[in-house]
Amino acid sequence: MGYDARIESLRSKHAELDAVLDTEARRPLPDQKLILDLKRQKLRIKDEISRISH
Repeated sequence: MGYDARIESLRSKHAELDAVLDTEARRPLPDQKLILDLKRQKLRIKDEISRISH
């Protein structure tokens, strides 16, 4: 996978996680453990994007 394709793949995954996180947060009784896990996954992806971009 090329450099640009990898970054685009990570950005896409980050956006998907963001959508799932938003949906979960809007539920009447959101699963806090799931929300925390999704936030951690997003942070890992953001860190990887930053690491390979520089």
